[in-house]
Amino acid sequence: MSGQVYLGIDLGAESGRVMAGVWDGRAMIIEELHRFPNGPVHLAGTLRWDTLRLWSEIERGLAEGARRFGGRVQSVGVDTWALDYTLLSKSGETLGLPFNYRDARTRGVVEEMSGVASREDIFEASGLQFMEINTLPQLIAHRRQSPEIIAAADRFLMIPDYFNWLLCGASVAEFTNATTTQFFHPRRHAWSVELLEKFGLPTRMLPEVVEPGTRLGRLRPDVAARAGLGQVEVVAPATHDTGSAVAAVPTTNTGRPNWAYISSGTWSLLGVETAQAVVTPAALARNVTNEGGVDGTYRLLKNIMGLWILQRCRHAFAAAGRQLEYSDLVRLSAEAKPFESLIDPDDSRFLNPPDMPSAIAGFCRETGQPEPRSEGAIVRCALESLALKYDLVLGWIEELAGAKVEVVHIVGGGSRNDLLNQFAADACQRRVVAGPVEATVLGNLLMQARAFGELGSLAQLRQAVAASGETREFLPVHPAAWAEARARMSNLCAASTAPG
Repeated sequence: MSGQVYLGIDLGAESGRVMAGVWDGRAMIIEELHRFPNGPVHLAGTLRWDTLRLWSEIERGLAEGARRFGGRVQSVGVDTWALDYTLLSKSGETLGLPFNYRDARTRGVVEEMSGVASREDIFEASGLQFMEINTLPQLIAHRRQSPEIIAAADRFLMIPDYFNWLLCGASVAEFTNATTTQFFHPRRHAWSVELLEKFGLPTRMLPEVVEPGTRLGRLRPDVAARAGLGQVEVVAPATHDTGSAVAAVPTTNTGRPNWAYISSGTWSLLGVETAQAVVTPAALARNVTNEGGVDGTYRLLKNIMGLWILQRCRHAFAAAGRQLEYSDLVRLSAEAKPFESLIDPDDSRFLNPPDMPSAIAGFCRETGQPEPRSEGAIVRCALESLALKYDLVLGWIEELAGAKVEVVHIVGGGSRNDLLNQFAADACQRRVVAGPVEATVLGNLLMQARAFGELGSLAQLRQAVAASGETREFLPVHPAAWAEARARMSNLCAASTAPG
């Protein structure tokens, strides 16, 4: 197949891959080059990311791209999860393996922050929801535990920015990921220097912020030589994977949005696209977040714990000798009794428990519900609860944005889960469009193509997505049963101990 080729490096919390996209003038035809596992590494009582291994896997993927497509490769782009960062010294030394956002060092930091700056001031300066995994509490904890590392830091780079630096030497921050730190001002569109100074954090290490679609420069000569790629450019797409995924929502609505999205993976990020950040007292009260998108848009959203719960249940079942694929878990849950027990997925006990099924049983026991015991009952409890939390949060988002949502687009890897898709339609009583599964990498690749003039507006990009990926539709059924369950979920969440 002829056409320009773009390489997308897409790193998630559970796996990573290098993908090729061939632009045929209408659609992006994608092909997987290299896939590899990812996950937290336990290191001396901490939780880290093994960025050295990730880099070696990325280079393998780039070499495979060169082998298959040779001189047709135009550029490379990186997207990853948000929140986490790497620090570099003045001479370019990496100052330790990056912490994983689930590391325990941030426990209690959000509460401590209010003793230095009010929640209102922090929200005004960031537009972000309060979570202990945010970059701001991470840096506060980092400075407290390792002040010598913070003192030596000359450059702060988010994880995708770090890989861009490894690829081409550009030490900049891309806008969509910068907005997730809790110290990027949503109205000034600049780092919230005054906020960092209140917490005694250095600001000299903050890099220049660039827009998604920026061409950062050519591959380092040694990287190009090892991969066999030649003079290939590096482009910053929306480097936050949710930013890329939302850019790839296959909607033709270019006026006032009547749609919401759920970027479904380890986290479920539910929200709407807005022209500007919503930084109001009501938004603060609902503990929602405003993250930057393509073309100056914002994503008014809420983080919901997502398929992390299912991932950790599967891990626990395997540790007990039951090796089950995700398809097996979905099948078992479909056979289980509906609405037996519910949880608040965002209760803090589910952030990183040693045993997820036990954490679910504990929540149910404490709230006077039957403890789910079989694999199917446990997974059904998790999936029904996720769908019901979607409905609750969707109501908040509609209220804050002044929008009426008619359709919910579920994109990303989690859109493969047809049972959860149907539950979402039932719980939200909205039409659900699931797919494309590869929304994140499509957004990444199409932003690269746009950087080289293949596409124009965001609307054109989304038209290309609609031509590039499959979608499936789910319509709501069983309204009465879900109405009763919604009332139960609302009561559970009101009583939950989770912050926000």
